[in-house]
Amino acid sequence: MFFEGYEEFSEKFELFKEILKEYNKKCNLTAICDEKEVYIKHFFDSIKPQKNFPTGAKVVEIGSGGGFPSVPLKIVREDLNFTLIESTGKKCEYLKHVVDKLGFKDVQVLNIRAEDGGRDKKLRERFDAATARAVARLNTLCEYCLPYVRLGGRFIAYKGDADEEIKESENAVKILGGEIETVEKYDLLEGFGKRTVIVIKKVKETPEKYPRGRGLERKKPL
Repeated sequence: MFFEGYEEFSEKFELFKEILKEYNKKCNLTAICDEKEVYIKHFFDSIKPQKNFPTGAKVVEIGSGGGFPSVPLKIVREDLNFTLIESTGKKCEYLKHVVDKLGFKDVQVLNIRAEDGGRDKKLRERFDAATARAVARLNTLCEYCLPYVRLGGRFIAYKGDADEEIKESENAVKILGGEIETVEKYDLLEGFGKRTVIVIKKVKETPEKYPRGRGLERKKPL
């Protein structure tokens, strides 16, 4: 199966699905194994909000895991340049294998913790966009992601039903230099659930003390 308008990418998506299936036995990348669900809940969900990523954008993905949304986005948007941040070594090996087998250019995989990368001068406020999917609640995600985003850039968060999370993240967004720009809600194909994409614009530099590290982003969200 595939989606109307994306038929030219079907071979790469099929290859990606097979790699995901193979490595899932070793790395526990996803609980979603049914082919139709993989295509809709992972692939379609990843590429649906692609309009939010500017042409040629440098994008950092936090907590890459199985490679969503980065890998599907890269398949349909060769112009995007990705840095994938993943703290688990085996998942980094998987991501590097995907990059190699799909012949991606301008994709690097870094085996580091998100909060460490956010304090690294080579990475901090260097990206046009940051993104994350299925990693943490939005207030925690903001502290992980906004430090990577340059002024005028955006954090694009993939969520399910997120009204409560959006409300509880207002303080974190403000403290970290962000401003909620758009909230887009949509339904997945064939009734597979509701999704929300929150776009947060970086309007001020993130204060130096963030991210705090030592697990505080999760234990004591802003």
